[in-house]
Amino acid sequence: MAFGHFRDGGQLRVVSWNLLRRVGAGVDDVARLVRSHHPDLLFLQEATEEIVALPSLVGGHFFRHAMDRRIYGLAAWSPHPFPATTALRLPASVLPGRVPPRHAQLVQFRGINFANVHLSHGQFLNRWQLLHIASALEGAAAIIGDFNAVGPTALPGFRDIGPRQRTHRAGNIANLRLDRCLARGLHMKQGQVLERGASDHHPIVLDLGVNEAALGLMAVL
Repeated sequence: MAFGHFRDGGQLRVVSWNLLRRVGAGVDDVARLVRSHHPDLLFLQEATEEIVALPSLVGGHFFRHAMDRRIYGLAAWSPHPFPATTALRLPASVLPGRVPPRHAQLVQFRGINFANVHLSHGQFLNRWQLLHIASALEGAAAIIGDFNAVGPTALPGFRDIGPRQRTHRAGNIANLRLDRCLARGLHMKQGQVLERGASDHHPIVLDLGVNEAALGLMAVL
């Protein structure tokens, strides 16, 4: 299995940010983030149609999937070419008055399978969604984005390797760690939580490395 376009030391920089749809961070804010932190792969949640203009500001390659009956969706950008992304429909609540179903954005990038996520607020439902996503990912994989999860997010075969700092302030009352990374066959060499800027979420930066030994074991199994 080939893993190209890694930085010196074999690491891949992934940045994730929930933009807070129309009233939060805009395309100029995202462009500044790209220029400041130079991600190999950028995941965005609550990305409106405005964000489609990102390549006109910083170049690169961009895919966006709108959420059902919402003004926003999930988006991925990279300075490197990568295959068109796909949307994976997630389990949804069956209760009356439920919100429209969500999906994950599946991204194949340099031999690694990623899922960009903005999970549901229900604490049982978002764990169920994680299990559904994990079942769709093979080999080295990472689930990254806004988990909307309070407390641990255990997932068989995956480890929580994201930064431990809080990434969201709820109603100026509670600080929550909503933006996370669950990974298999990968480790975090370095991570940080950035200033949140115009959004209510802080971007997270993940410098990821491939666990070659773990990948070899997966191939045998």
